[in-house]
Amino acid sequence: MCSRLEPAIENAPSVWADRIGVWTSAMCVVHCLLTPVLLSMSVALAHFLPSEERVHRSLALFLALVGTIALVRGFRRHRRVQVLVLMAFGLASIFFGAYAGDRLPGHWAEVAVTTLGSLMMIAAHRLNHTFCRDCSCSTR
Repeated sequence: MCSRLEPAIENAPSVWADRIGVWTSAMCVVHCLLTPVLLSMSVALAHFLPSEERVHRSLALFLALVGTIALVRGFRRHRRVQVLVLMAFGLASIFFGAYAGDRLPGHWAEVAVTTLGSLMMIAAHRLNHTFCRDCSCSTR
């Protein structure tokens, strides 16, 4: 049975990378949900924001980098394919929303696809963190 993790395991790079991955994916969800509200309330400030496509593509690349590092490092420890499957579908949804969102029926569909991808990435990071923690406990 697992007890409290040792500080060295708790501070392992894969644990911190998963935490960063969860936070970046969560920020993506917040961005997708709040940006339309904030923009509709402050039309005058919309002219000062960078191009929406450029922001989405930059966020997608950043999420892919952080997510891939964290999830692949964890996969090397626990070898659970579910994590990679969730990551692949999550990144595919995020990239589809960022690079092909203009082909969807409306902005709401782009937000839905991107949010779904971010939620899949959050789930993948949580699973990865759980599996890594279980591996750490079982190797004592």
